[in-house]
Amino acid sequence: MENYKIFIVEDDPWYGEILEYHLSLNPDYNITRFTSGKDCLANLHNKPNLITIDYSLPDTNGEELYKKIKEINHDIPVIVISGQDDVSTAVSLLKQGVSDYLVKDDNTKDLLWNAVIKIREKQNLKQEIEQLREELGKKYQFDKLIKGNSNAIRKTFSLIEKAARTNINVSITGETGTGKELVAKAIHYHSDRAKKPFIAVNVSAIPKELIESELFGHEKGAFTGAITRKIGKFEEANKGTLFLDEMGEMDPSLQSKLLRVLQERELTRVGGNETVKFDIRLIVATHKNLLDEVKKGNFREDLYYRIMGLPIELPPLRDRDNDIILLAKFFLEEFCKENKMPAIQLSTAAKEKLLKYSYPGNIRELKAVVELAAVMCNGSELSADELQLTSIIKSDALLNEEKTLKSYTIDIIKHYLEKYNSNVLKVAEKLDIGKSTIYKMIQLKEIEI
Repeated sequence: MENYKIFIVEDDPWYGEILEYHLSLNPDYNITRFTSGKDCLANLHNKPNLITIDYSLPDTNGEELYKKIKEINHDIPVIVISGQDDVSTAVSLLKQGVSDYLVKDDNTKDLLWNAVIKIREKQNLKQEIEQLREELGKKYQFDKLIKGNSNAIRKTFSLIEKAARTNINVSITGETGTGKELVAKAIHYHSDRAKKPFIAVNVSAIPKELIESELFGHEKGAFTGAITRKIGKFEEANKGTLFLDEMGEMDPSLQSKLLRVLQERELTRVGGNETVKFDIRLIVATHKNLLDEVKKGNFREDLYYRIMGLPIELPPLRDRDNDIILLAKFFLEEFCKENKMPAIQLSTAAKEKLLKYSYPGNIRELKAVVELAAVMCNGSELSADELQLTSIIKSDALLNEEKTLKSYTIDIIKHYLEKYNSNVLKVAEKLDIGKSTIYKMIQLKEIEI
């Protein structure tokens, strides 16, 4: 580990020697003393971790020296030590960003010792956070995030790379389970905001009466139960990325407020008057067609064009050809490693069965199916029987079977009922048939839900 470099700028040799001796009691500290601001500035290329400066120097004062240090290296923390107990000067310097302001007296050396410890702890924490974010960036590399070589996924790769190079808003669409949040993270961790927060909010998971407070925050006493001020997700994501999942489920009453906030780039917490400015990159996702929702009057047209930005449509797994096998192998390998199990291979019959399946739950479903099969597997090879697939097979294989039109109709309705969680009205709308047709099939026990 490298020594912690501290510069002491003090024109009084005796006092500077006292500070140097006291800090040198920690063997990790590498102390260098200067008697003028000019000498300190000339040595900043040595990259000190911390600088203490006397407020009154022969060639400058503490405030001017602080500004010059920050112009050269904004990240170096500075402690000002002054012979004057001037409150207005101390307040002014602290507002400008000085880490601490100490008055020369009998306690100064002990106060300095504690101040250095606190600053070093803060620097270590910041470094740990940056390292974690760097590791996350590696974790969300495109080739590690999305497995596949199909044309459909290659087009997606291209759009993700374009999105990561700019700050344009991004709207991600695709069926449930296609990996919309993972794509949002990949964009964030490859953008120039990678070292700033990534904040995800599932709009559909928050009750509509709480979503405004969740997004914009609230002041103490804003409503019953608001016992303290709460910072909203927009403020949490400042300088970083805010990901709003299931955007199509946002209540219309909040849509107008969100539009204003996005236009003005500022917000007011619930129950407050203070205007808070923010700088975020917005990524939204939905499994709905927002343009259709606009036409139906469920989604504001002006908000739609505000958030649309660069659209990325994730392909369903059934359209990704041999990517299904690549993903299955990956999930199988990862599951065996995590659970310290012997390696398991996919049998030819298992591969054929996987390729014929329609995957209404997409990648999420494939992962669950493969992991369950690994648990149930008795040998080193996964058989077709160990894959618990519950939906109908893909349409191209389905049409090779000789069935009656009614049998095909029942299979299709069953598939859509599974896909939309037995929502008869939704299925009737998607298939453009009367809901009474589906209810009648259920009544006749041709379909079970």
